[in-house]
Amino acid sequence: MARLLLINYEFPPLGGGAANATDNTARELAALGEEVLVLTSAFGDLPRVERRADGVEIRRIPTLRRRRDRSSVVEMLAFLASSLVMAPLIAARWRADATIAYFGLPCGPAAWMVKALSGVPYVVSLRGGDVPGFQYDGISLYHRLAGPVIGWLWRRSSAVVANSDGLAGLARRFAPDQPIAIIPNGVDATRFSPADAGPADPKTVDPKTADGGNAGDRLSLLFVGRVVRQKGLDVLFEALASLPAGTRSRIGLTIVGDGPARPELEAQAARLALSERIAFRGWLGRDELPAAYRAADIFVFPSRDEGMPNVVLEAMAAGLPVVATRIAGNRDLVVEEETGLMLDADDTPALAAALARLAEDPALRRRLGEGGRRRVVEHFSWRAVAAAYRDLALVGRAAAGRVRSAQAE
Repeated sequence: MARLLLINYEFPPLGGGAANATDNTARELAALGEEVLVLTSAFGDLPRVERRADGVEIRRIPTLRRRRDRSSVVEMLAFLASSLVMAPLIAARWRADATIAYFGLPCGPAAWMVKALSGVPYVVSLRGGDVPGFQYDGISLYHRLAGPVIGWLWRRSSAVVANSDGLAGLARRFAPDQPIAIIPNGVDATRFSPADAGPADPKTVDPKTADGGNAGDRLSLLFVGRVVRQKGLDVLFEALASLPAGTRSRIGLTIVGDGPARPELEAQAARLALSERIAFRGWLGRDELPAAYRAADIFVFPSRDEGMPNVVLEAMAAGLPVVATRIAGNRDLVVEEETGLMLDADDTPALAAALARLAEDPALRRRLGEGGRRRVVEHFSWRAVAAAYRDLALVGRAAAGRVRSAQAE
Protein backbone atom coordinates (compact mmCIF):
# COMPACT_ATOMS: atom_id res chain seq x y z
CA MET A 1 0.00 0.00 0.00
CA ALA A 2 1.37 3.41 -1.01
CA ARG A 3 0.60 6.81 0.45
CA LEU A 4 -0.07 9.34 -2.29
CA LEU A 5 -0.39 13.09 -1.67
CA LEU A 6 -2.44 14.92 -4.33
CA ILE A 7 -2.10 18.72 -4.45
CA ASN A 8 -4.61 20.88 -6.32
CA TYR A 9 -5.67 24.40 -5.38
CA GLU A 10 -9.14 23.47 -6.70
CA PHE A 11 -11.15 20.49 -5.54
CA PRO A 12 -14.93 20.00 -5.69
CA PRO A 13 -17.02 21.97 -5.01
CA LEU A 14 -14.33 24.40 -6.22
CA GLY A 15 -13.10 24.57 -9.78
CA GLY A 16 -13.83 22.76 -13.01
CA GLY A 17 -12.36 19.92 -15.03
CA ALA A 18 -9.02 19.57 -13.23
CA ALA A 19 -10.77 19.59 -9.87
CA ASN A 20 -13.10 16.81 -11.00
CA ALA A 21 -10.14 14.86 -12.41
CA THR A 22 -8.39 15.08 -9.05
CA ASP A 23 -11.53 13.93 -7.24
CA ASN A 24 -12.09 10.95 -9.53
CA THR A 25 -8.44 9.93 -9.49
CA ALA A 26 -8.33 10.15 -5.70
CA ARG A 27 -11.44 8.00 -5.36
CA GLU A 28 -10.12 5.33 -7.71
CA LEU A 29 -6.67 5.30 -6.08
CA ALA A 30 -8.39 4.58 -2.77
CA ALA A 31 -10.45 1.84 -4.44
CA LEU A 32 -7.16 0.31 -5.66
CA GLY A 33 -6.05 0.02 -2.04
CA GLU A 34 -3.79 3.08 -1.77
CA GLU A 35 -3.95 5.70 0.97
CA VAL A 36 -4.83 9.10 -0.49
CA LEU A 37 -4.62 12.59 0.97
CA VAL A 38 -5.72 15.63 -1.03
CA LEU A 39 -4.33 19.08 -0.18
CA THR A 40 -6.52 21.90 -1.47
CA SER A 41 -7.94 25.36 -0.70
CA ALA A 42 -10.15 26.22 2.23
CA PHE A 43 -13.42 27.83 1.23
CA GLY A 44 -16.44 29.07 3.15
CA ASP A 45 -17.64 26.59 5.74
CA LEU A 46 -16.10 23.51 4.10
CA PRO A 47 -14.42 21.36 6.78
CA ARG A 48 -10.66 21.88 7.11
CA VAL A 49 -10.19 18.12 7.54
CA GLU A 50 -12.57 15.68 5.85
CA ARG A 51 -12.40 11.90 5.77
CA ARG A 52 -14.79 10.57 3.16
CA ALA A 53 -16.51 7.23 3.11
CA ASP A 54 -14.58 6.26 -0.03
CA GLY A 55 -11.30 6.41 1.90
CA VAL A 56 -10.04 9.79 0.64
CA GLU A 57 -8.80 12.30 3.21
CA ILE A 58 -9.00 16.02 2.35
CA ARG A 59 -7.01 18.80 4.03
CA ARG A 60 -8.06 22.35 3.20
CA ILE A 61 -5.46 24.99 3.94
CA PRO A 62 -5.91 28.76 4.41
CA THR A 63 -6.03 30.82 1.20
CA LEU A 64 -7.81 33.94 -0.01
CA ARG A 65 -10.26 32.00 -2.22
CA ARG A 66 -13.52 33.94 -2.56
CA ARG A 67 -15.32 32.37 -5.52
CA ARG A 68 -16.29 28.82 -6.24
CA ASP A 69 -15.84 28.90 -10.02
CA ARG A 70 -12.52 30.70 -10.46
CA SER A 71 -9.39 31.90 -8.74
CA SER A 72 -7.50 35.13 -9.32
CA VAL A 73 -3.72 35.25 -9.68
CA VAL A 74 -3.48 36.74 -6.19
CA GLU A 75 -5.56 33.87 -4.78
CA MET A 76 -3.40 31.31 -6.56
CA LEU A 77 -0.28 32.95 -5.14
CA ALA A 78 -1.89 32.76 -1.69
CA PHE A 79 -2.37 29.00 -2.16
CA LEU A 80 1.21 28.68 -3.37
CA ALA A 81 2.52 30.44 -0.24
CA SER A 82 0.27 28.52 2.12
CA SER A 83 1.04 25.15 0.52
CA LEU A 84 4.81 25.76 0.69
CA VAL A 85 4.44 25.76 4.47
CA MET A 86 1.67 23.22 4.96
CA ALA A 87 2.51 20.55 2.38
CA PRO A 88 5.92 19.58 3.85
CA LEU A 89 4.45 19.43 7.36
CA ILE A 90 1.53 17.28 6.28
CA ALA A 91 3.67 15.04 4.06
CA ALA A 92 6.21 14.45 6.83
CA ARG A 93 3.61 13.60 9.47
CA TRP A 94 1.60 11.48 7.06
CA ARG A 95 4.77 9.90 5.58
CA ALA A 96 3.83 10.31 1.93
CA ASP A 97 5.48 8.04 -0.64
CA ALA A 98 4.90 10.28 -3.66
CA THR A 99 3.17 13.52 -4.61
CA ILE A 100 1.03 14.35 -7.64
CA ALA A 101 0.84 18.10 -8.31
CA TYR A 102 -2.03 19.19 -10.54
CA PHE A 103 -0.85 22.27 -12.45
CA GLY A 104 2.85 23.11 -12.49
CA LEU A 105 1.81 26.41 -10.93
CA PRO A 106 0.54 27.09 -8.34
CA CYS A 107 0.86 23.52 -7.00
CA GLY A 108 4.30 22.44 -8.22
CA PRO A 109 6.37 24.48 -5.74
CA ALA A 110 4.78 22.72 -2.76
CA ALA A 111 5.52 19.33 -4.31
CA TRP A 112 9.13 20.41 -4.89
CA MET A 113 9.40 21.60 -1.27
CA VAL A 114 8.17 18.22 -0.04
CA LYS A 115 10.87 16.58 -2.16
CA ALA A 116 13.57 18.98 -0.98
CA LEU A 117 12.80 18.40 2.70
CA SER A 118 11.70 14.74 2.72
CA GLY A 119 13.03 13.23 -0.50
CA VAL A 120 9.50 12.40 -1.70
CA PRO A 121 9.34 12.40 -5.54
CA TYR A 122 6.61 14.26 -7.38
CA VAL A 123 4.72 14.01 -10.65
CA VAL A 124 3.44 17.16 -12.40
CA SER A 125 0.03 16.75 -14.04
CA LEU A 126 -0.40 19.38 -16.77
CA ARG A 127 -3.95 20.64 -17.25
CA GLY A 128 -3.70 23.28 -20.00
CA GLY A 129 -3.40 26.80 -18.64
CA ASP A 130 -0.20 25.90 -16.81
CA VAL A 131 1.63 25.15 -20.08
CA PRO A 132 3.33 28.14 -21.75
CA GLY A 133 1.81 28.72 -25.16
CA PHE A 134 -1.69 27.62 -24.14
CA GLN A 135 -4.11 30.23 -25.46
CA TYR A 136 -6.23 31.50 -22.61
CA ASP A 137 -7.35 35.04 -21.87
CA GLY A 138 -4.88 37.11 -19.93
CA ILE A 139 -2.17 34.51 -19.28
CA SER A 140 0.41 35.22 -22.00
CA LEU A 141 2.20 37.69 -19.70
CA TYR A 142 1.90 35.20 -16.84
CA HIS A 143 3.54 32.53 -19.01
CA ARG A 144 6.40 34.85 -19.97
CA LEU A 145 7.07 35.65 -16.33
CA ALA A 146 6.51 32.17 -14.93
CA GLY A 147 8.06 30.16 -17.77
CA PRO A 148 11.52 29.78 -16.17
CA VAL A 149 9.96 28.60 -12.89
CA ILE A 150 7.67 26.17 -14.71
CA GLY A 151 10.59 24.62 -16.61
CA TRP A 152 12.67 24.41 -13.42
CA LEU A 153 9.85 22.53 -11.63
CA TRP A 154 9.39 20.12 -14.54
CA ARG A 155 13.09 19.24 -14.63
CA ARG A 156 13.11 18.34 -10.94
CA SER A 157 10.03 16.12 -11.10
CA SER A 158 10.10 12.36 -11.55
CA ALA A 159 7.61 12.70 -14.43
CA VAL A 160 5.55 15.29 -16.29
CA VAL A 161 2.16 14.16 -17.57
CA ALA A 162 -0.17 15.73 -20.13
CA ASN A 163 -3.78 14.66 -20.54
CA SER A 164 -3.83 14.82 -24.35
CA ASP A 165 -1.57 14.52 -27.38
CA GLY A 166 -2.12 18.18 -28.17
CA LEU A 167 -1.15 19.40 -24.72
CA ALA A 168 1.89 17.08 -24.73
CA GLY A 169 2.98 18.60 -28.04
CA LEU A 170 2.64 22.11 -26.62
CA ALA A 171 4.68 21.12 -23.56
CA ARG A 172 7.40 19.59 -25.76
CA ARG A 173 7.64 22.80 -27.79
CA PHE A 174 8.21 24.71 -24.56
CA ALA A 175 10.71 22.18 -23.15
CA PRO A 176 12.09 20.02 -26.01
CA ASP A 177 14.38 18.00 -23.74
CA GLN A 178 11.67 17.17 -21.18
CA PRO A 179 9.98 13.76 -21.54
CA ILE A 180 6.20 14.16 -21.45
CA ALA A 181 3.98 11.18 -20.65
CA ILE A 182 0.30 11.09 -21.65
CA ILE A 183 -2.47 9.90 -19.34
CA PRO A 184 -5.91 10.92 -20.65
CA ASN A 185 -8.81 11.98 -18.49
CA GLY A 186 -11.45 9.41 -17.66
CA VAL A 187 -15.17 9.40 -17.00
CA ASP A 188 -17.57 7.61 -14.66
CA ALA A 189 -19.72 5.84 -17.25
CA THR A 190 -22.10 4.61 -14.56
CA ARG A 191 -22.91 8.03 -13.14
CA PHE A 192 -23.01 9.67 -16.58
CA SER A 193 -25.34 7.47 -18.60
CA PRO A 194 -27.96 7.93 -21.35
CA ALA A 195 -31.46 9.16 -20.60
CA ASP A 196 -32.99 5.72 -21.05
CA ALA A 197 -30.79 4.44 -18.20
CA GLY A 198 -32.88 6.29 -15.60
CA PRO A 199 -35.20 9.25 -15.08
CA ALA A 200 -33.84 12.76 -15.16
CA ASP A 201 -34.09 14.86 -12.02
CA PRO A 202 -37.40 16.71 -12.32
CA LYS A 203 -35.82 19.79 -10.73
CA THR A 204 -33.51 20.23 -13.71
CA VAL A 205 -34.79 22.83 -16.17
CA ASP A 206 -35.20 21.35 -19.65
CA PRO A 207 -35.18 24.05 -22.35
CA LYS A 208 -37.20 21.72 -24.60
CA THR A 209 -40.23 22.46 -22.46
CA ALA A 210 -39.18 25.61 -20.63
CA ASP A 211 -41.46 27.81 -22.74
CA GLY A 212 -44.39 25.45 -22.72
CA GLY A 213 -43.51 23.74 -26.00
CA ASN A 214 -43.96 20.10 -26.84
CA ALA A 215 -40.84 18.12 -25.98
CA GLY A 216 -41.27 16.09 -29.12
CA ASP A 217 -40.48 18.97 -31.48
CA ARG A 218 -37.97 20.85 -29.31
CA LEU A 219 -34.22 20.43 -29.33
CA SER A 220 -32.15 20.96 -26.19
CA LEU A 221 -28.52 22.05 -26.52
CA LEU A 222 -26.21 21.85 -23.51
CA PHE A 223 -22.90 23.53 -22.69
CA VAL A 224 -21.02 22.81 -19.45
CA GLY A 225 -17.95 24.76 -18.36
CA ARG A 226 -16.52 28.06 -17.25
CA VAL A 227 -18.19 31.06 -18.82
CA VAL A 228 -15.09 32.70 -20.24
CA ARG A 229 -14.11 33.86 -23.72
CA GLN A 230 -11.91 30.77 -24.21
CA LYS A 231 -15.02 28.58 -24.42
CA GLY A 232 -16.37 30.26 -27.58
CA LEU A 233 -19.93 30.88 -26.36
CA ASP A 234 -19.99 34.18 -28.26
CA VAL A 235 -19.54 32.20 -31.49
CA LEU A 236 -22.30 29.78 -30.45
CA PHE A 237 -24.71 32.66 -29.89
CA GLU A 238 -23.93 34.10 -33.33
CA ALA A 239 -24.44 30.66 -34.87
CA LEU A 240 -27.82 30.24 -33.19
CA ALA A 241 -28.92 33.69 -34.35
CA SER A 242 -27.99 32.84 -37.95
CA LEU A 243 -30.18 29.72 -38.10
CA PRO A 244 -33.40 29.85 -40.13
CA ALA A 245 -36.26 31.12 -38.01
CA GLY A 246 -38.08 27.78 -38.06
CA THR A 247 -35.04 25.88 -36.81
CA ARG A 248 -34.05 28.54 -34.30
CA SER A 249 -37.52 28.57 -32.73
CA ARG A 250 -37.20 24.86 -31.90
CA ILE A 251 -33.86 25.16 -30.10
CA GLY A 252 -33.12 25.95 -26.48
CA LEU A 253 -29.64 26.23 -24.96
CA THR A 254 -28.78 25.52 -21.33
CA ILE A 255 -25.45 26.83 -20.03
CA VAL A 256 -24.22 25.08 -16.89
CA GLY A 257 -21.38 27.04 -15.35
CA ASP A 258 -20.45 30.60 -14.54
CA GLY A 259 -17.66 33.07 -15.04
CA PRO A 260 -16.67 36.65 -15.81
CA ALA A 261 -17.98 36.62 -19.39
CA ARG A 262 -21.58 36.02 -18.32
CA PRO A 263 -22.75 39.70 -18.26
CA GLU A 264 -21.30 40.29 -21.72
CA LEU A 265 -22.90 37.10 -23.06
CA GLU A 266 -26.27 37.97 -21.54
CA ALA A 267 -26.08 41.34 -23.31
CA GLN A 268 -25.16 39.59 -26.56
CA ALA A 269 -28.10 37.19 -26.19
CA ALA A 270 -30.47 40.14 -25.70
CA ARG A 271 -29.01 41.95 -28.72
CA LEU A 272 -29.54 38.83 -30.88
CA ALA A 273 -33.07 38.26 -29.53
CA LEU A 274 -32.00 34.93 -28.01
CA SER A 275 -32.63 35.61 -24.32
CA GLU A 276 -35.79 33.52 -24.19
CA ARG A 277 -33.98 30.59 -25.76
CA ILE A 278 -30.91 30.57 -23.47
CA ALA A 279 -30.93 29.55 -19.82
CA PHE A 280 -27.90 30.38 -17.66
CA ARG A 281 -28.14 27.82 -14.85
CA GLY A 282 -24.91 28.56 -12.99
CA TRP A 283 -22.92 25.73 -11.45
CA LEU A 284 -24.81 22.56 -10.61
CA GLY A 285 -23.94 20.24 -7.76
CA ARG A 286 -22.25 16.92 -8.34
CA ASP A 287 -25.54 15.02 -7.96
CA GLU A 288 -27.44 17.35 -10.30
CA LEU A 289 -25.07 17.34 -13.26
CA PRO A 290 -25.85 13.85 -14.68
CA ALA A 291 -29.52 14.81 -14.97
CA ALA A 292 -28.58 17.92 -16.97
CA TYR A 293 -26.88 15.72 -19.57
CA ARG A 294 -29.85 13.36 -19.67
CA ALA A 295 -32.22 16.27 -20.30
CA ALA A 296 -30.28 17.36 -23.40
CA ASP A 297 -30.29 16.26 -27.03
CA ILE A 298 -26.92 17.67 -28.19
CA PHE A 299 -23.77 18.74 -26.39
CA VAL A 300 -22.03 21.73 -27.92
CA PHE A 301 -18.48 22.75 -27.02
CA PRO A 302 -17.09 25.55 -29.25
CA SER A 303 -13.92 26.12 -27.19
CA ARG A 304 -10.90 27.90 -28.61
CA ASP A 305 -8.31 25.92 -26.62
CA GLU A 306 -8.36 22.94 -24.22
CA GLY A 307 -6.22 20.35 -22.52
CA MET A 308 -8.61 17.41 -22.43
CA PRO A 309 -12.15 18.51 -21.50
CA ASN A 310 -13.85 16.25 -18.95
CA VAL A 311 -17.24 17.62 -19.96
CA VAL A 312 -16.93 16.20 -23.48
CA LEU A 313 -16.25 12.76 -22.01
CA GLU A 314 -19.24 13.15 -19.68
CA ALA A 315 -21.48 14.12 -22.59
CA MET A 316 -20.32 11.14 -24.62
CA ALA A 317 -20.90 8.84 -21.66
CA ALA A 318 -24.43 10.24 -21.45
CA GLY A 319 -25.04 9.25 -25.06
CA LEU A 320 -25.10 12.77 -26.50
CA PRO A 321 -23.84 13.66 -29.97
CA VAL A 322 -21.09 16.25 -29.61
CA VAL A 323 -20.56 19.36 -31.71
CA ALA A 324 -17.05 20.58 -30.94
CA THR A 325 -14.20 22.61 -32.33
CA ARG A 326 -11.34 20.85 -34.06
CA ILE A 327 -8.74 21.70 -31.42
CA ALA A 328 -6.20 19.46 -29.74
CA GLY A 329 -8.15 18.46 -26.63
CA ASN A 330 -11.36 17.74 -28.52
CA ARG A 331 -9.60 15.80 -31.29
CA ASP A 332 -8.37 13.29 -28.72
CA LEU A 333 -11.96 12.47 -27.77
CA VAL A 334 -14.39 13.13 -30.62
CA VAL A 335 -14.24 10.91 -33.71
CA GLU A 336 -15.69 12.94 -36.55
CA GLU A 337 -18.90 11.49 -38.01
CA GLU A 338 -18.72 8.62 -35.50
CA THR A 339 -19.28 10.33 -32.16
CA GLY A 340 -19.85 13.93 -33.19
CA LEU A 341 -19.36 16.74 -35.68
CA MET A 342 -16.30 18.99 -35.65
CA LEU A 343 -15.47 22.42 -37.02
CA ASP A 344 -12.70 24.99 -36.79
CA ALA A 345 -12.65 27.39 -33.85
CA ASP A 346 -14.42 30.71 -34.50
CA ASP A 347 -16.17 29.31 -37.61
CA THR A 348 -19.71 30.59 -37.06
CA PRO A 349 -21.22 29.34 -40.35
CA ALA A 350 -19.81 25.82 -39.83
CA LEU A 351 -21.17 25.71 -36.28
CA ALA A 352 -24.58 26.82 -37.48
CA ALA A 353 -24.53 24.20 -40.25
CA ALA A 354 -23.63 21.42 -37.80
CA LEU A 355 -26.45 22.40 -35.44
CA ALA A 356 -28.94 22.63 -38.30
CA ARG A 357 -27.88 19.22 -39.60
CA LEU A 358 -28.40 17.55 -36.24
CA ALA A 359 -31.64 19.40 -35.64
CA GLU A 360 -33.12 17.88 -38.80
CA ASP A 361 -31.73 14.35 -38.44
CA PRO A 362 -32.80 12.41 -35.30
CA ALA A 363 -31.22 9.21 -36.68
CA LEU A 364 -27.84 10.93 -36.96
CA ARG A 365 -28.14 12.24 -33.40
CA ARG A 366 -28.89 8.74 -32.17
CA ARG A 367 -26.03 7.14 -34.13
CA LEU A 368 -23.44 9.67 -32.95
CA GLY A 369 -24.65 9.46 -29.35
CA GLU A 370 -24.43 5.67 -29.34
CA GLY A 371 -20.95 5.87 -30.88
CA GLY A 372 -19.79 8.27 -28.18
CA ARG A 373 -21.10 6.11 -25.38
CA ARG A 374 -19.40 3.06 -26.88
CA ARG A 375 -16.07 4.88 -27.24
CA VAL A 376 -16.10 6.03 -23.62
CA VAL A 377 -16.90 2.58 -22.24
CA GLU A 378 -14.19 0.94 -24.35
CA HIS A 379 -11.34 3.45 -23.98
CA PHE A 380 -11.74 5.77 -20.98
CA SER A 381 -12.13 4.99 -17.29
CA TRP A 382 -10.97 6.71 -14.12
CA ARG A 383 -9.72 3.39 -12.74
CA ALA A 384 -7.22 3.12 -15.61
CA VAL A 385 -6.20 6.78 -15.13
CA ALA A 386 -5.62 6.25 -11.40
CA ALA A 387 -3.59 3.09 -11.95
CA ALA A 388 -1.40 4.86 -14.52
CA TYR A 389 -0.68 7.78 -12.16
CA ARG A 390 0.02 5.39 -9.28
CA ASP A 391 2.48 3.35 -11.34
CA LEU A 392 4.27 6.46 -12.59
CA ALA A 393 4.48 7.98 -9.11
CA LEU A 394 5.82 4.78 -7.58
CA VAL A 395 8.45 4.41 -10.30
CA GLY A 396 9.65 7.82 -9.13
CA ARG A 397 9.68 6.60 -5.53
CA ALA A 398 11.77 3.56 -6.47
CA ALA A 399 14.24 5.73 -8.39
CA ALA A 400 14.54 8.13 -5.45
CA GLY A 401 15.21 5.17 -3.16
CA ARG A 402 18.02 3.95 -5.41
CA VAL A 403 19.60 7.42 -5.42
CA ARG A 404 19.49 7.60 -1.61
CA SER A 405 21.03 4.12 -1.35
CA ALA A 406 23.86 5.06 -3.72
CA GLN A 407 24.53 8.25 -1.78
CA ALA A 408 24.64 6.29 1.48
CA GLU A 409 27.25 3.96 0.04
